[in-house]
Amino acid sequence: MSYGYVYVAQIAMGADYAQTVKAISEAEAYPGPSLIIAYAPCIAHGIKKGMGKAMTEEKLAVEAGYWHNFRFNPAAQKKFTLDSKAPTGDYQEFLKGEVRYASLALKDPARAERLFKQNEDNAKERFAYLEKLVDLYS
Repeated sequence: MSYGYVYVAQIAMGADYAQTVKAISEAEAYPGPSLIIAYAPCIAHGIKKGMGKAMTEEKLAVEAGYWHNFRFNPAAQKKFTLDSKAPTGDYQEFLKGEVRYASLALKDPARAERLFKQNEDNAKERFAYLEKLVDLYS
């Protein structure tokens, strides 16, 4: 996005199918380079609900504020669109739902607590930054 001429979108199909389709359509129609970054849980994440619930995990990631959906379209009048709403889910519960995080909490609870808090704070900062981009490109 800092180049100013690249279409960039972040998507999570399980969180917002319509936003996913819109981002892919816009990227395909854009007359320059396009980049779509998709949140796609894999088996290494260790989703406790199982990989059959990957789409649900994507939705939870967006609701918790772990992942943010947005579109930056240099060709549009409104160049930046933050498609995610402010987080409403429980960030820490989201992290506990994946073995990759839960295993750290079992090995070193104090370190895990500190790192998980830092992770949540970083996610809040990212969302605040994206909200500033909305104002910047309005």
